[in-house]
Amino acid sequence: MAHVKDFKWKKGMSVKDLVSSYRDLGYQSVELKKAADVIVKMKKDNAKIFLTFTSNMVTSGLRGFFAQIIENKLANVIVTTVGGIEEDIMKATGEKFNIGRFDSDDVELHEKGVNRVGNIFVNNESYMHFEDKLTKMLDKLYEKKKTWAVSEMLKEIGLMLNDNSSILYQAAKNNVPIFCPAITDGAFGFHLYLFQQKHKDFIIDVVKDFGNILLSTNHDEKKGVIALGGSISKHHAILSTLLNGGANYAVYMTTAHKTDGSMSGATTEEAKSWGKVKDESDVATVIGDVTITFPLAMISALEQLDEEGLLR
Repeated sequence: MAHVKDFKWKKGMSVKDLVSSYRDLGYQSVELKKAADVIVKMKKDNAKIFLTFTSNMVTSGLRGFFAQIIENKLANVIVTTVGGIEEDIMKATGEKFNIGRFDSDDVELHEKGVNRVGNIFVNNESYMHFEDKLTKMLDKLYEKKKTWAVSEMLKEIGLMLNDNSSILYQAAKNNVPIFCPAITDGAFGFHLYLFQQKHKDFIIDVVKDFGNILLSTNHDEKKGVIALGGSISKHHAILSTLLNGGANYAVYMTTAHKTDGSMSGATTEEAKSWGKVKDESDVATVIGDVTITFPLAMISALEQLDEEGLLR
């Protein structure tokens, strides 16, 4: 049995060294160290890595980090919610989000045309600009063909962007599919609806895309899941692994708790009861704000993989 050891700072300490010390610190730090180890194992075992995240993480500055992870071949399949698609396009086309306060006067913000996501502010004008840009993109899509699976549409949109910090751009460039099963759950869906009113033969095929994610892996392939937050993005990925024999590796990071019975709070251990994660798989569940926990675990993994010559 391991013993608790006192943590001490060392001059020149790397993120990998910091996270390595978490092994003996206790509480959630132990799970975070385990998460970093599992990510390294996924890569070394050549597992197909499903990275899932909710839209609020793209609202934050994690958006550029996700793009970098795709570029460095640490994610082979992306699953997210539609807000993440919208805000990636917004940022890729020049929109800026502001840091505010959690305790802001929300009535006053509404009167000023400012939308609050935690302590991040998004102006109404950003959505207006998004509408203009998306309409032009949909026009180009319609000229090419009339029916699109969601992931095919998102790849085509990614190719229209020119931003190395864009998730859509890096995914399209590196042939990483992005799945968004709830594509209508936001401004994107509203504009798809409006576009279809003018073009009745324009179809976005969600069911076809369900087949696409199922066929993105198979029973024989090693599979890993990094699920940040919960929601449909997490479930869509682990359902795919379930129908293909279960994941060999899984890292869940969330602020939700297992006692509420939600998908967001469901642990990697609970996933084993469904067969979403194999009984003998390497797993870690980290409770905490993903903007803190994920960069620490992933950078620790990246530094180790880089030292061993396993990064792109």
